[in-house]
Amino acid sequence: MTVWDDLVGQEKVCEQLAAAARDADALVTAVAASEPLPETSKMTHAWLFTGPPGAGRTQTARAFAAALQCVSPDRALGGAPGCGFCDGCHTALIGTHADVSTVAAVGTQILADDMRDTVRKSFTSPANGRWQVILVEDAERLNEKSANAVLKAVEEPAPRTVWLLCAPSLEDVLPTIRSRCRHLNLRTPAVDAVADMLVRREGVEPAVAAAAARATQGHVDRARRLATDPAARQRRATVLRLPLRVDDVGGCLKAAQELVDAAAEDAKQLAEETDAKETEGLKAALGAAQGGRLPRGTAGVVKDLEDKQKRRRTRTQRDSLDLALTDLTAFYRDVLALQLGSRVALANTDAEDALERLARGSSPESTLRRIEAIAGCREALDRNVAPLLAVEAMTMALRAG
Repeated sequence: MTVWDDLVGQEKVCEQLAAAARDADALVTAVAASEPLPETSKMTHAWLFTGPPGAGRTQTARAFAAALQCVSPDRALGGAPGCGFCDGCHTALIGTHADVSTVAAVGTQILADDMRDTVRKSFTSPANGRWQVILVEDAERLNEKSANAVLKAVEEPAPRTVWLLCAPSLEDVLPTIRSRCRHLNLRTPAVDAVADMLVRREGVEPAVAAAAARATQGHVDRARRLATDPAARQRRATVLRLPLRVDDVGGCLKAAQELVDAAAEDAKQLAEETDAKETEGLKAALGAAQGGRLPRGTAGVVKDLEDKQKRRRTRTQRDSLDLALTDLTAFYRDVLALQLGSRVALANTDAEDALERLARGSSPESTLRRIEAIAGCREALDRNVAPLLAVEAMTMALRAG
């Protein structure tokens, strides 16, 4: 199994990255042997991965990072970098490689404080690996100060440093940064390809895999979670019942509260284990005995971690709400398809009775207004409107049609 095997529907991009990894391997070998560097190389110091949600931007970047750090002995016999089994590949893929640093937005932005140590590290030589790799998962969330720090590092990188930036589109990244990156655009995988991957890689039953892939419209991570997590399927079923519960004001407000509460509970469950491990790890690093008091002067460090964890929980709750809104949008898109007699395949075949009921009881114009109301709710959440207020406004608009 190579590092490219899990990248569903990205064959062209994988070919480009595999060629770049081979050239990167040749560059490292040439430098070590003091040989002349090749005049033409497909390798460069900065890459920008774009594509719609679910296309696998971060997974693709991480696979490339693993290929760059590959230390498989097979390469001496002509094997390509990115075997997927060696220590370099394995640790890069699971996020523990010493020379692969990952930066993700803790809250709604990547702050300058979050980038400072990483930018400083980017100017150092690799400790153990072949390259110093910096992976920025949410480049669209860089604020002005953190983006300027990245720009300076990308403009004049260290010889063995590679920046991998991930964002939804080119427009989400500063022109001065994207002009210094090689751009690779990923596409949404085909539904059948995602279903096939779930069967082969996750051992999911074909019918369940097909339903999950169809419901998520090719979003690989969501399809995997939906196919393997019964709780995720239950949460989605609850969301899809919401359009039938907004017949009166009381129902609208109750549905909104339940949606927000579910997102908060989801965020809490995801954060509890991570937060506990981080806190205990920090206390141990500061020299506090288990269950004992912290050394004097370290309370500020712990407070900084708590603030970071709070921002992450807020973002996780917003992401969970956004996922529910995506499912709602797909639901009304299916309603619209039925109303217009479209031959587009339905995403929510498991809720076909509800789809047909709403399609008969409303017009295409009202369905479009409901889709716009969901989009308006997402925009309000992006502007940091209180989640309950934003969702209540949306459910009232869904009732009005």
